Amino acid sequence: MDYILYEQKGAYAVLTVNREKALNALNSQVLDELGAALDGVNLDEVRCLIITGAGEKSFVAGADIGEMSTLTKAEGEAFGKKGNDVFRRIETFPIPVIAAVNGFALGGGCELAMSCDIRICSDNAVFGQPEVGLGITPGFGGTQRLARLVGAGMAKQMIYTARNIKADEACRIGLVNGVYPKEELLPAAEKMAVSIAKNAPIAVRNCKKAINDGLDASMEEALVIEEKLFGGCFETEDQRYGMAFFLDKNKEKVKEPFKNC
Repeated sequence: MDYILYEQKGAYAVLTVNREKALNALNSQVLDELGAALDGVNLDEVRCLIITGAGEKSFVAGADIGEMSTLTKAEGEAFGKKGNDVFRRIETFPIPVIAAVNGFALGGGCELAMSCDIRICSDNAVFGQPEVGLGITPGFGGTQRLARLVGAGMAKQMIYTARNIKADEACRIGLVNGVYPKEELLPAAEKMAVSIAKNAPIAVRNCKKAINDGLDASMEEALVIEEKLFGGCFETEDQRYGMAFFLDKNKEKVKEPFKNC
């Protein structure tokens, strides 16, 4: 692949959008390669995925305006669908995905970050949905995910004004979970990934599914979803290992729960 780097580091992996000269902007090829990289994740070994951008200036500066500038209506819809399909795959990916936002996350970059489960950023990060200044709407889920994350009022303000926000404000409104000095960002993401990977893998996957599916349902429906996933855990090695470890006072019979689950 030309624009995606992928490195597995034990129980987690790092996927890097590597188009640094274009500030990691998303064109059709990058989106195709991002989808192909997801296909290549070994879900039997990898329990958490980190997505970041190459260099120190940009996570993903947006969709490629040069490519978009010549699109017809039908081509624009197809390009939007391509981005939405890939980002929805990230959102529903079986394992947790952490966005390590290292700089600009504008337009498609902000939308990519929002498709991840958890977002942390460097102190030089900048977020925004500037599309209306280009004569278009957000096309990769920005109108939907931003409102769900920060509330409809704040999302409308950001989208209608096309105003970018810095890392501290992104944290204040709940768009990101934490802000780090840029040299500490990836280590912080990797530390979080290791922490996630130590836990029961099937249970973590079920938690992601319960949260995501529940957000699209009524409370009554969401509780049924949770009940079924909770009950299903009792047929897994996760549950047997985890509870045996808890009940073993000397921690002798089960020394490393979940290692082989």
